[in-house]
Amino acid sequence: MRLFIFAFACGVAFLQVQGELPGTGLMAGLAALALAGIFMSTGRQRAFGQLSPILGAFCCVLLGFVWAGFLAQQRLADQLPVAWETKDIQLTGVIASLPQRFERGERFEFDVESVHTPAATVPGRIMLSWYHAWDDLDDTELAQEGSVARAVRPGERWRFTVRLKRPHGNANPHAFDYEAWLLERNIRATGSIRLSGDMQRQDDFVLRPGYVVERLRDILRNRFLSTLPDGAYLGVLIALTVGDQRAIPNAQWTIFSRTGITHLVSISGLHVTMVAALFALLINWLWRRSERLLLWLPAQQAAVAAAWLAALVYALLAGFEVPAQRTLYMLSVVALALCSGRNLGVSRTLLLALLVVLVLDPWAVLATGFWLSFGAVALLLFVGSARLGEARGWRATFARWGATQWAVTVGSLPLLLLFFQQFSLVSPLANALAIPFVSFVITPLALIFAVLPWPPLLYLDHWLLAQLMTLLEWLADWPMWQQAAPPLWATLLAIAGVSWLLLPRGFPARWLGLCLLMPALFWPPPRPAFGEVWVDVLDVGQGLAVVVRTVRHTLLYDSGPLYSADANAGQRVVVPYLRAIGVGQLDTIFISHRDKDHAGGLTAVQAAVPAGRLLSSITGLGGELCSAGQNWEWDGVHFSVLHPQSADYLIKTKKSNNMSCVLKIGSESGDVLLTADIEAADEQALLARSPALLRSAVLLVPHHGSKSSSTPEFIAAVGAHQVVFAAGYRNSFRHPRPEVLERYAASHQWRTDQQGAAHIVLAAGVAEVTAWRNERRRYWYGQ
Repeated sequence: MRLFIFAFACGVAFLQVQGELPGTGLMAGLAALALAGIFMSTGRQRAFGQLSPILGAFCCVLLGFVWAGFLAQQRLADQLPVAWETKDIQLTGVIASLPQRFERGERFEFDVESVHTPAATVPGRIMLSWYHAWDDLDDTELAQEGSVARAVRPGERWRFTVRLKRPHGNANPHAFDYEAWLLERNIRATGSIRLSGDMQRQDDFVLRPGYVVERLRDILRNRFLSTLPDGAYLGVLIALTVGDQRAIPNAQWTIFSRTGITHLVSISGLHVTMVAALFALLINWLWRRSERLLLWLPAQQAAVAAAWLAALVYALLAGFEVPAQRTLYMLSVVALALCSGRNLGVSRTLLLALLVVLVLDPWAVLATGFWLSFGAVALLLFVGSARLGEARGWRATFARWGATQWAVTVGSLPLLLLFFQQFSLVSPLANALAIPFVSFVITPLALIFAVLPWPPLLYLDHWLLAQLMTLLEWLADWPMWQQAAPPLWATLLAIAGVSWLLLPRGFPARWLGLCLLMPALFWPPPRPAFGEVWVDVLDVGQGLAVVVRTVRHTLLYDSGPLYSADANAGQRVVVPYLRAIGVGQLDTIFISHRDKDHAGGLTAVQAAVPAGRLLSSITGLGGELCSAGQNWEWDGVHFSVLHPQSADYLIKTKKSNNMSCVLKIGSESGDVLLTADIEAADEQALLARSPALLRSAVLLVPHHGSKSSSTPEFIAAVGAHQVVFAAGYRNSFRHPRPEVLERYAASHQWRTDQQGAAHIVLAAGVAEVTAWRNERRRYWYGQ
């Protein structure tokens, strides 16, 4: 059974890396073949003798592949037609999730019940943003019952006029796949509510089980907000109670990440298990006090039922994420085994939970939390089973606790390096202190307050959490291990090394496991050869961020847009990408001009990655002002600033776009011209000064493809064979404009909004461009 479940999981995972879904006929044929093979290789059949288990496993791989493909076809069939993107659509539906407040409004999932616009087709579940004028309102006012600032609550039926887009997210190497996240949650379109359109609340509450849970989460969140509105760590307590992590500030997330306890501030399997265990102990103790109850049902079975019910309620309050699902399914298997008198064993229990998760949600394998969650549990079971029969007493307990912390720290290294390219060196100490404190003090007090809203409970809980945070802030200042993302083979080798290293004491040559860890720990990041240059135009939406690498130097040209007061491309895209490619220090940060879509991520980049030099056209920013005539050379690659001129800084009426720093990168294999947001007048000035210097093999199209740039004379002077448009998907400026695309018809066009990040390589005498979505095609892209 274990082999077959594992094979089924492999089939599910294999489907999720496909660029296209198989046709219905092919999947039907594979399903028939798989079922026939399983029938012939199991039970009394065993038509293939000793090869039967191998054949059965192969058929289970096919079955997992087909099952995931069938569900994917059903989900992708519910989509928004391209023709209805960004058009006004009137519809009625129900607020289906806990609304999440952001800087200018709130965002929520919406179940569409009816569409009133003739001929319009809308998916069944969408995500909507409602923009409000909330700048002067705090969370207390928003939490007040009947406040006009509160726009929606879960379970309400509303009539809206909306504008929608198909699922789309930034596509960059080593980055979060937003489209996959939407697919897993069955959100098939995103958009915003038109304030000028029809807007009416039709019902205060629609009675359905899912909406009841979400309304309860909303009530509990508001209870916390109204009781302690100014609590610095209130967001953590809310996250531990109802799974809403949006109220946790970025600064606190940084502390949790640097100390390796991020898993503790979300409702993880550990918390669900803790709640189930507490309820089991309580019911078991109470049940044994009644002879009548004992005659009706044994205390052990009553405790198991209570534990399972508590775990179910808590998992639902958490939003039913993968870690909570995994724990609930494992507890379900254990409960059934105890009630039936059978012992399935820890490995079968874990694999049965895995099977249930993937049957219900085959996209779970796309989530980082899935791998970390099941990996951590498998690791603990592996280590725990090897230490049965050890001595008792506080010393033995302490030793086992230390061994567990060591096992979790070492065992999680391969996945942490693969997914995040970093791990905390103080994680064992931080977890040893925080796990018991958060699990058995902070979380229970928060849950008790949720049930019995006595304010002193929350005040005490917040004070205790503040003491823990003081310690964690001190630990967060300790260094972290950061490096380039290792290849998959090195990660698999490291997993094997960890398994070898954690074998029971007395097993010979356990130290060899450390050797298998070395490739993942010290993987050297790839770099271009001498005289070659790599240029990455990252997909940051409507903005610009470009990473330039030579053999020993790295330059960042612009830092991407500012998305909101708490989010920018620097922290979300640029810094993670630099870490993934092994860049721990920048030689130069080059900010072309002050517009927030180019300089919005600068502060985040400077805070995370030291830089030796800062160049920009922004007076007062610090560093140096860029000026035509500046030149330098790195590793056989020449860098030249072509615009603006020094005299331009004396003209106070110059627009920000007209001050854009133009940078040319040249090698023996060709040139790349980075133009930021220059406009027609600047192009003419460049043509008048030095038209020969403009000649380049690859051009980053000026101003995202605006009609105010890219004059025919400029395009002819550059003569680029390859052009890159950096623009946001369905952006409000309609960049790149159709007439501009027509002007570049003779060149090969690349667009970050359609193809993701563009990778430019100047090597071997040629200039080559590839796009991330083309190189790593997935079946849900564009769907």
